[in-house]
Amino acid sequence: MASDAASGKSVPDNGPMDPVERSADAFGSLHLEHSSTVDRVADELRRAVFEGELESGTPLREVALAESLGVSRPTLREALAVLVAEGLATREPHRGVSVASPDPESVRDVSRARAVLETAGVRHWPTAGEDARDAVRLALADYEQAVADAATYQELNQRHLAIHLSLVGLTESPRLVAMAEQVVAELRLALAQIDRVRRNARDQAGSHHHLLDLLESGDIEAAAAELDDHLGGAEDAIIERLDLD
Repeated sequence: MASDAASGKSVPDNGPMDPVERSADAFGSLHLEHSSTVDRVADELRRAVFEGELESGTPLREVALAESLGVSRPTLREALAVLVAEGLATREPHRGVSVASPDPESVRDVSRARAVLETAGVRHWPTAGEDARDAVRLALADYEQAVADAATYQELNQRHLAIHLSLVGLTESPRLVAMAEQVVAELRLALAQIDRVRRNARDQAGSHHHLLDLLESGDIEAAAAELDDHLGGAEDAIIERLDLD
């Protein structure tokens, strides 16, 4: 027992603070609700960008957006910082934040990154686990079902890109998949801008099915060549339709 100097009464002596108590006290300033709000705002802004509601070059005004979304300006500012970090928005001195505009070099760089990641996945097909292989089959089946259902362009794009992510999944490397997800986010920005120009996502099912057939037959070199042709054609088409040259 220890003595309370002010009252002279004895008080319990609990000894040194428990490590768990110290940890809880150290992190007492963290607020999950605020973080979740930032994430939700970033998700909504991404959705608007990917669906073409916010076109390339659109200024993302803090005051107007914060009022529209019913959040504080600091929360909105943090969400915008997330989009800037992902390459979906750009910040310029004295001009603020705006939706990023694809340029030829960025499209070509995204295509190079895709080729490295997805080709690595294709070459891992013989050694990949059955779950990883099934993910490719399921992604293709989902896409073909979306085509049969006359899904929206955005839904078709999402399921189309899911096929390509599943190819990277054949590496069974979470880090490579995370890198591919970032690359796909940048690609979706470009694809969102060509929705009104030409809708060609419905034409992809046949070539992807051929790629899977080559993998199933064990002809990995032919599959890699098919993927290279597909990605090269996609790069040329995006640049042409965005009038980037």
